[in-house]
This record gives sequence, C-alpha cells and structure tokens, in this order.
Amino acid sequence: MEKTALTKQEICWILYDVGNSAFILLVSTIIPIYFNSLASNAGLSEVDYLAYWGYAASISTILVALIGPVLGTLADTRGFKKPLFAISMAIGGSGCWLLGFPSDWLLFLIVFVIAKAGYHSSLIFYDSMLVDITSQERLDQVSSHGYAWGYIGSCIPFVLSLILVLFHESAGISMKTAMFLAFFLNGAWWFLCTIPLLKNYQQKYCVELPEHPVKSSFLRLLKTLQDMKNHKSIFLYLLSFFFFIDGVYTIIEMATAYGSALGMDSSQLLLALLVTQLVAFPCALLFSRLSGYYKTSQLLKVCILAYTGISLFAVQLDKIWEFWLLAIFVGMFQGAIQALSRSYFAKIIPADKSGEYFGIYDICGKGASFLGTTLVGLIAQLTGKMSMGVAMLPLLFLAGFVLFCRTERMQGEI
Repeated sequence: MEKTALTKQEICWILYDVGNSAFILLVSTIIPIYFNSLASNAGLSEVDYLAYWGYAASISTILVALIGPVLGTLADTRGFKKPLFAISMAIGGSGCWLLGFPSDWLLFLIVFVIAKAGYHSSLIFYDSMLVDITSQERLDQVSSHGYAWGYIGSCIPFVLSLILVLFHESAGISMKTAMFLAFFLNGAWWFLCTIPLLKNYQQKYCVELPEHPVKSSFLRLLKTLQDMKNHKSIFLYLLSFFFFIDGVYTIIEMATAYGSALGMDSSQLLLALLVTQLVAFPCALLFSRLSGYYKTSQLLKVCILAYTGISLFAVQLDKIWEFWLLAIFVGMFQGAIQALSRSYFAKIIPADKSGEYFGIYDICGKGASFLGTTLVGLIAQLTGKMSMGVAMLPLLFLAGFVLFCRTERMQGEI
C-alpha cells in the first residue's frame, strides 16, 4: 500500500477525535468513580450504583436516538452541517465543565446525561464529515487514524486529571475542587481541539436548501426509511452493527463500574484503563495499515470474533490480574472495530446522504447502546450478580457476526 501523508482537512478532522476522546475517557474512568463516591455518601448499594449508572448512560443515548436521524438529515442541507456540529459540541463541552458543580448524585447524573447527549449528537455530524474530507480509497486509513490519535491524545488531559485526583491532598485542595479542575481541563481540551475543524471544514456533498428545511428533512428521512427495503444489504449491516457495537460500547461504559464492584481501588482502575488507551493507539494504526492489504469486511469479522472471546472471558472475571489482562485485550481491538465499522458504512451509503444515514447509524450504534447497559444493569440488579449481567454480552457479538456474514454475502467483500 502506498503511504500518503494526511491532508490538512484530514488532520483537522482527526483532531476532533483527539478532543472528544478526552471526555469519553473520563466517562470510562474518573466520572463513574466520582459518581460512586457521591452514591456511597447518599447510602446507595454497589448494585444500585451500577444499575443507576447504566440507566443514565441509556437515557442519554435514547435521547440522541430519537432526534439523531432528523438532525442528520437536516445536516445534509447545504450550510447546515457545520453549525449543527458546533451547537452539539458546545452542549457536550459545556456539560463537561458543569459536571464539577453538583454534590448530589441525582443532579450529577442529570448533567451527565446532557453532556453525553451533546457528545453523541456531535458524532452524527462528525462521522458524516468523513466522506467530505477524504477519498473513498482512504476511508479506512483516515477513520483508523482518528481513533488512534484520539486514544493517545486524550491521555494528555487524562494524566493531568489523574494527578489532580490522586494527589489532591498533597496539593492542598479538596477532592471536589480537584474534580472541578479536571472537568474544566477536559472541557477546554475538547473546545480547543475542535477549532481547526470548525475553521477548515467544507461540506462537499449536500442537497440544496429547500423552502422548508426542517419539513423537508422529515420527508427525506421518511422516504429513506421506506426505501430501505430496496437496500437490504445496508439494512442488514445496520442490524449487525446494532448488536456488535452495542456490546463494545457497553464494555466501555461499564468497565470501571464493574472493576470497582470487584474490589479494585480507584488508582488501579484508572491505571488499567490508561493501559487500554496506550495499547489501542498502536493497534488502531496497525489495522489502518492492514486495511491496505485486506478487505475491510475481513478485518471487521476478526474484530467481532475477538470481542466475542473478550466478553466470554469477562463473564468469569473475579481476579484483579484478569481485569488487567482484559484491559489489554480490549485495547487491541477497540479502535479497530469502531474505525472499520464507520468506514465500511461510509463506503456503502450515498455520499450526498451521509448525514441522514449516519443519523440512522447512530441509532444502531451509540444510540442503541441502551440495550446492553440496560440489560447488564437490570439483570445484575435482579440476580444480585454482576457476572449474570455481563453474560448477555457474548450473545450480542454472536448475533452481530451472523448478520454481518449475511451482509457480506449480499454486498460483496469491501
């Protein structure tokens, strides 16, 4: 495969992954630990803490699932994508700042839901920008670079936040002040990394501005959904994606909560998940290189099967060293499965409807992660055993794999 330097547009697009990944790393590490302390102070049990955390994650994604397709369709209108992206990013970044204020666990969860909804909304527009900033041949490479540099770049504000949280007493500040500074730092990082994309992005594929943009967006979305029966391979892929990426995001959302309930202290959890980020960086770049030699569909099947094995291993997890091993395994495939699923979808959809289709994609992906988090939380609460909740995850990956194989047969190898 010929190596080609990243263009200015591609670099600016990748930088947003660096910015928003700082927030999502907090969601996987410091935020659930901080919420655990607020919940413990209020007298909530560990099982209830895990369940309420899962419900909050589910609510934020359901909100985006309801409005995402319409917003995505609206974004396909000339001149609309960048402003909608900026608004959603501003909601997410501001919400990140505001997380440092609440002392009540319920109010904290409400702010968290708003911040996370803003984050998810911004990704609808961000993902759909991929077809505008690069060529068809470079989709896998650029998408993988986005996740790779997002993983390593997010470590900068994360390490600074980690120092604030772990050594707040030595610095002469309270834990609440340390958390406030950590949230502000990550929100600022998110905003700064977004500026280059806002300055340089140009919408390439779009539809012309109709007389009634919002009404027209609803009508176009309705027509696309009605026509989905004529695009069975896209429908099957979305269904496959619904299952396997749901399992991925459930693991990301609830890893820290699971480790905490197993008895790991905060320092161990944060360091283990930092290891995941560091492993994910070179592995995502590796899959970027492999995409030049192997079909995207082949690499994606490898990732889904790997995650099936990871989730089976997680079911019996009851030792601290096993959690560390799990963190390494997740890091090896986390960036690859996300990047390749995004670029595969970008290859099979019409470029001038990228916002519309990525709005639907978000329902089946991040917007659909309510299924996994809700199942894990609910079954853990009903049985009193977290391992029973985690046992649902391998079924999600297997369903996704079977459906993707059917997609591949209909679509052909890509």
